[in-house]
Amino acid sequence: MLPSKVVRHKAGRFVPVLLAGLILAACSGQGPQQTSNVNIQGPATGRSDYYLQQVQQSSDDSKTDWQLLAIRALLKEGKYPQANDQISQLPQQLSDVQQQELQLLRAQMQIGQQDFGGAQQTLGQVKTDGLSEDQQVRYYALQIAAAQNRPSLALLRAYIAQEPLLKGPDHQSNIDATWQALTQMTQDQLNSLVINANENTLQGWLDLLNTWHTNSQDPQMLKAAIKDWQTRYPQNPGAKTLPTQLSQVQNFTKASTSTIALLLPLNGQAQVFANAIQKGFNDAKNGVLNAPQPAPAAPAATDANAQPSAPQAGDANAQQPADANTAANTVVSPAMAGNMPPQTEQPQSAAQPATTAAQPDSSAQVKVYDTSSQPIAQVMQQAQQDGATIVVGPLLKNDVESVVNSQTPLNVLALNEPEQIQNHPNICYFALSPEDEARDAAHHIYEQGKRQPLLLVPRSSYGDRVSKAFAQEWQQLGGSTVLQQRFGGVSELKQGINSGAGIALSGTPLTVEQPQSAGVAVAGLTIPAPQTTTPAPTADASGGSVDAVYIVASQDELQLIKPMIAMRTSSRNNIALYASSRSAQAGAGPDFRLEMDGLQFSDIPLLSGNNPGLMQQAAKSFNNDYSLVRLYAMGIDAWTLANHFNQMRQVPGFAIDGNTGKLSADTDCVINRKLAWNQYRQGQIVPVQ
Repeated sequence: MLPSKVVRHKAGRFVPVLLAGLILAACSGQGPQQTSNVNIQGPATGRSDYYLQQVQQSSDDSKTDWQLLAIRALLKEGKYPQANDQISQLPQQLSDVQQQELQLLRAQMQIGQQDFGGAQQTLGQVKTDGLSEDQQVRYYALQIAAAQNRPSLALLRAYIAQEPLLKGPDHQSNIDATWQALTQMTQDQLNSLVINANENTLQGWLDLLNTWHTNSQDPQMLKAAIKDWQTRYPQNPGAKTLPTQLSQVQNFTKASTSTIALLLPLNGQAQVFANAIQKGFNDAKNGVLNAPQPAPAAPAATDANAQPSAPQAGDANAQQPADANTAANTVVSPAMAGNMPPQTEQPQSAAQPATTAAQPDSSAQVKVYDTSSQPIAQVMQQAQQDGATIVVGPLLKNDVESVVNSQTPLNVLALNEPEQIQNHPNICYFALSPEDEARDAAHHIYEQGKRQPLLLVPRSSYGDRVSKAFAQEWQQLGGSTVLQQRFGGVSELKQGINSGAGIALSGTPLTVEQPQSAGVAVAGLTIPAPQTTTPAPTADASGGSVDAVYIVASQDELQLIKPMIAMRTSSRNNIALYASSRSAQAGAGPDFRLEMDGLQFSDIPLLSGNNPGLMQQAAKSFNNDYSLVRLYAMGIDAWTLANHFNQMRQVPGFAIDGNTGKLSADTDCVINRKLAWNQYRQGQIVPVQ
């Protein structure tokens, strides 16, 4: 054993050598240390200019990583051209980690540029096993964004895979989005789902959906059913954190309808509309609808076109567009009414189970207030003082806007929509509007597999409104640019048909602003729209010839438009023709039905023959003016909606089979209407299958 003195001496001589080695290691390790701080698999919180500066100042070892971070920041800022330039400057040889990050960035750029199909292909090349947790969140967020919110099995799996990676508000958003994707799936989609045996979470979600379908029309049963489901699936993320819509069900209480204030303009130009609504409302309350109705002149089974005689139908309908379609501050556009085919069975979305109309409640007290005699604020104050528990109305748009801005504590079922919808927990909006019908037409045409629509609309503000609503809804559905063509009145159309000009099915692209144009945000990943402007699409931008034409015209106009289309279109062309209810009027005879062969048109269920006896009784009451029959049907449905106010406001998916359509509410409690669709076929009117 060495003496301790020797040990201390040797140790002392070793210290300077050790220190020198550490210093040299620190100096030589500055490069690698900098590289290790560039984590392309983690969050990128800096701005693009910072990362670009690091690119300029970095060695070759870390430059590529800084470039990838710069590209991510540029995409987050919507600077797509600059991001693309940086991608082009990346070296050909990338590590596996860098290559995976680049694929994520390319997919993000494609989504920002609306190339959703390309993004899905790019994401298909990503190997998820090598992704960090942050990258996995982004990967699934990109999958969700590329799906464009269209419900599918792939979308559900992306939400489920992303859920364990999220916390806080992002986690709740994931739960809510998963539930929304489920409820938006049609029954056909659900029936065709094939899942793996080990997909327990997905199976739990599907069972929750079935539980909701079974009990959604009874809030109390739904409460109990949800608790039972939570007991059976305690590990399901939806059981631990209920979707917001379902959590609201736990606090559901039925709205009181003991005293209903009906607010209508009982004088002035809108009085005739108000009277029709009031009659429908009172008939529903007093049980008139449940009384035996007179049988139609001929059974629907033997005569699909049985109609009340309409000697004055032409006069009655001729005045309607001027009264109802051009008055911006009156009831919203009751369109011209139609023939009476048998009841159309519409395919029901899995998201919309429906209930029938409310039973009459003789104990309810209805007080009618004239909104044309005093300011709407005074009317609302008087209704509140009189003990009203719910308000139905007002009808005029400016009155609705005043009520919405008044912060009233009363529940309100407004009979019109303001220009800007405001979401208030005590207000719902119910209107008959041409925009509503146009949106329904977009869904119907899209569901029939058509992808290149042309709109034939009047050269007027009415045509502008219809075109805008259709195009916005079409693009929301994932459709391409919509073409439009305008026409004048009957005299202009007659000149065209006399000259043999016909109507060529071509048009100009309709450019509409989409609320989503600001970008996409999914689980903390924001994909802004490009900052650079893109040129307006050309007439060929739709990528093919027109395969569907939606015609918004009167009956007289349609009688000229359809043959003018035939003059310029080969009979071999498989172009489907659709029309709004504006062209369907009382009294259309067999000649008209034969001329319209093949054309489909929409209408409210009452005018489509769901209750022929009530239809004939209503038509007789209003001298065959079907514009007023529409408002009569609106009054009936207003009674039903008032009696289900809290269900429409709080219970997700609650729907009603009404006389103006299948009624459901969106998140702002705007009542949406799904209409009946019928078709002229060999002189008959039959439901569209």
